[in-house]
Order: sequence, then structure tokens, then C-alpha cells
Amino acid sequence: MATIGLSHVAVGVSDMERALVFYRDLIGLRVTLDAEEAVLAGRDPARNRRRAVYLRTEDGPHAFFVVLDQPLGREPFGSPPRLLQLGTHHFAFWVEDLRAMYERIVAAGFRTIVPPTEVDAAAYGEPAGSGRVLTTIVKDQDGNPVQLDQRL
Repeated sequence: MATIGLSHVAVGVSDMERALVFYRDLIGLRVTLDAEEAVLAGRDPARNRRRAVYLRTEDGPHAFFVVLDQPLGREPFGSPPRLLQLGTHHFAFWVEDLRAMYERIVAAGFRTIVPPTEVDAAAYGEPAGSGRVLTTIVKDQDGNPVQLDQRL
């Protein structure tokens, strides 16, 4: 038995259209499905529906994807994670032309946690001195930390 890759990350959002500006328009993920779905089978169907938008960078049976979830029939609850808190506190995408993407994100009014910074690939579990990575961490529309990485 082997793990062969990451399947997906689900992100709860308060405003799907604003979330799509960030994940689709600025980050560059491609929408592959936009649907209303039931969640928590057996519960109150009017309060347990969501708009789910599935986004990908590539196709294939093992290609990673992101699901944006906006609850329907009720307000979202909770607060976004904080960097380095217990549990899942951020996720990252490999990107091309990070500096240009970062400038578009900032110009669109999204906040920065860490500006573009060059680091040794050892920070990615690789041998020290084996390469450099440009990285930044920004907040999405709901304040979730999202890291962007580019191999140099």
C-alpha cells in the first residue's frame, strides 16, 4: 500500500464570487465543476446544501484539486486558520512567474503575510544547496493563508 499523491483541499468560503476572483482569476486554477450539492446526508436538507466549485491545474485520475464550499441556506461559521496554529493552517501551490502573480494579487486588494522571499530548497525537504525557491504567503478573500512557490 502506498500513498500516491494529494487528492484535494476543501476551503470554506463566505462569498463564492470573491473566492473565484482569487483562486480562478489571480491564482489561475481552472473551474471544472460548479454545482449545488447536499452535504451531511440525513440532516435538514434546506440547511445542509452547498455551492461547490471544483478547480484544477491539470486533468487526470490522480490530479490534485481544490473545492471551494459556500454554505447555502445559512451563514458560514468559524474563522480562518492562523499561520502555524494547530491543525491545517495553510496550503501551497507551485506557480510560474510568482512576482507578477503576487503584484496582481496585491493590486486586487488581497493582504500579504510574507512578501516574495527566496529560500533554499532545503526548506522543501530537499538537499541543502540543491536549488532555490521563491515563496510568498498571502491571504485569500476570507483570510486563509495561501502559499505560492516558484522554483528558480
